Amino acid sequence: MTSQPPPVAELSAEEARRTALRAQGLLGAPDRRSGVRGVLRHLGAVQLDTISVLARSHELVPYARLGAVGRRAVEEAYWTPDPARPPHAFEYWSHAACVLPVEEWPHFAFRRRAYRSRPHWNHALPDGTYDQVIKQLRAEGPLTATELGGAKNGGPWWDWSAAKVAVERALMYGEVVCTRRRSWKRVYDLAERAVPAELLHDDLDDHECLRRLVRQAGRALGVGTRADIADYHRLRGEQFDAVVADSGLVPVRVEGWSKSGGTAGRANAWADPAALETSPRGRHRTTLLSPFDSLIWERARTERIFGFSHRLEAYVPRQKRVYGYFAMPVLAGGRLVGRVDPARSGETLVAKQVSMSLTDRKALRGVAEALVAAAGWVGCSDVRLERVDAPELREPLGEELARALG
Repeated sequence: MTSQPPPVAELSAEEARRTALRAQGLLGAPDRRSGVRGVLRHLGAVQLDTISVLARSHELVPYARLGAVGRRAVEEAYWTPDPARPPHAFEYWSHAACVLPVEEWPHFAFRRRAYRSRPHWNHALPDGTYDQVIKQLRAEGPLTATELGGAKNGGPWWDWSAAKVAVERALMYGEVVCTRRRSWKRVYDLAERAVPAELLHDDLDDHECLRRLVRQAGRALGVGTRADIADYHRLRGEQFDAVVADSGLVPVRVEGWSKSGGTAGRANAWADPAALETSPRGRHRTTLLSPFDSLIWERARTERIFGFSHRLEAYVPRQKRVYGYFAMPVLAGGRLVGRVDPARSGETLVAKQVSMSLTDRKALRGVAEALVAAAGWVGCSDVRLERVDAPELREPLGEELARALG
């Protein structure tokens, strides 16, 4: 007699949304005791980007979860200023260029091996340059690309010098690591010197690395489809398939989610079993989100869960932008209720463009509170509205801002 598979847990769309918010640290009381390092460990990866409007993205991520955390606290949580002290984190390619907990170094061995066997850099590298960079780091200690001989050849931003190409290649291979920055510049060091000895190995095979990362992504997302979870660390679908049965994640069915990418039977997603043990309850965060926040990394997931279309327009020609250069989604009441494209002018936070639907009129107070809180965090004492897409909302939003500013 053939045994039947165990019943698949079913989640409503509302339960899935709240589960995702709690898993991302955006529902319930913030874990201020664990601080920024706790946020990093829980999320598993925090994306880096050069754009700085209110602050850089890696600062905005813990701010959204903890509130007004100081910049120095963020820097010290991510990067170790003293090379004599063990690092808390390192930079590597995960979802994109990310800060990762240093404990995850062994689990990216699969990616280091892949880079070594199939280098994808198209930059030409003169003979001997790679060895020279390693020799210089060994002799002189941690150095920036500038100190290694210059980062650029003088052309466009991607026109890297040979030294920059070599050290970035060494970082991909795992021979070099970045565990700290200086004036936003990467400081490169030999991995053998910077990574704690107990972590400095590539002993784990690909299956174990992938199993760990799929498990971690599932925990950080709470619930997700095959594509959602694989995308978290930029894994391929077949890599997910090879390890998910050993990952500890459980198949579930979410109301309204497509069957595509699901598993056998009724399941169309996977969940962290711990996320299913209790109902996701608690106070919602009201905050501005970085466009690079892991809550909204995957566009299809963001639309499926929040009914919200998210796209960064910083690299879109100005005349083709719809929402603005660095439009930040506003999270209020557990929903994405609009966007704010911010700027700063002295001690005033300028809302260059606020994009909201008339149907979200009830969320105006949340938008105002998010703007005032962000202004205080970056040292601004006032908020000024420049443009509100729905003219009918301009006056009531202004009234809510005045009330929030006190």
